[in-house]
Amino acid sequence: MNRKIALLMAVVMLCALFVGCSAGEEQTGEKMSLYVLNWGDYIDEEMLDAFREEYPNIDLHYDTMTSNEEMVIRLQSPDCIYDLCFPSDYTITKLINQDLLQKIDMSKLSNYGNIDPRFLSLEFDPSNEYSIPYHWGTVGILYNTTMIQEPVDSWSILWDEKYSKQIYMYDSVRDSMMVALMKLGYSMNTMDPAEIAAAEAELTAQKPLVLAYGTDDLRDRMVSESGAMAVVYSGDAIAAIDENPNLDYAVPMEGSNIWFDNIVVPKNSKNTEAAYLFMDYLLRADVAAANTTYIGYSTPNKAAMDLVDPEMLENQIWNPDQETIDRCTTFHDLGEAEKLYHEAWTRLKAQ
Repeated sequence: MNRKIALLMAVVMLCALFVGCSAGEEQTGEKMSLYVLNWGDYIDEEMLDAFREEYPNIDLHYDTMTSNEEMVIRLQSPDCIYDLCFPSDYTITKLINQDLLQKIDMSKLSNYGNIDPRFLSLEFDPSNEYSIPYHWGTVGILYNTTMIQEPVDSWSILWDEKYSKQIYMYDSVRDSMMVALMKLGYSMNTMDPAEIAAAEAELTAQKPLVLAYGTDDLRDRMVSESGAMAVVYSGDAIAAIDENPNLDYAVPMEGSNIWFDNIVVPKNSKNTEAAYLFMDYLLRADVAAANTTYIGYSTPNKAAMDLVDPEMLENQIWNPDQETIDRCTTFHDLGEAEKLYHEAWTRLKAQ
């Protein structure tokens, strides 16, 4: 994603916020605190500065996390301080089942109508009671077009021996098991021990071909052309292609994961008034447009789509067509079956 566009949008945003500054001061009244826990580099920091300027009576504390598991542990603590968090889809189900979230009063959010209805009433929050969509994307294959001339339309290419030691896999049990399960024609959310074992066998057979298992580092490795292909998230693919035009991205025909990171309010939030102000701020079309431009992941904010650069709208990675979306699935909470996945993954990595 072109950061020059992000800077231009940030300037426009800051100018616009001068107009609303006095209104923000009137809304906040007495001094409030707000504790936010989000993923790293997952908001345009210019928007944080603009929020602080618009709401000078809110003392915003912004922390980052590295995994959903870390966030769950923090929310389980009786000393939890957070008022807003940004968990991924299946984690929201876990948090609801553990009674760690409070229901959100959508009537307090004047910008809630900006959300695209396609991204509401999803499996992890079917009644739209506990979460608000923040960003979404897909998982697919980032590949070098100078090293691979054949169509990249199936997960099976990751098992092709002619690309031995040129393949990067994502170092995540759910993501890598998803790839193997989809290749076999199984659900990525299967709880069948036989299907989980079959996926483990596929990954075991593939392992000699894998150059490395990685996460955020895979983007830089592909930009430097140290490998031919990698399983990555769509936002990382956009950033990598922006740096190296030899790269391209595909969501295989067997289907893939479509993921969502949503905003939730922990059960023990002590600053809900400030939390609602920040949520409504993030739902504003101009703020959502600035964020999606900066981050590179897709926005569920329909109103923001009218404000982003037209080049983004034409980008099939950032704005995939409905056919691509329809063949993708969200991860579900696996309950007790999650143990089978982790056991399989532990055995694979130990080899």
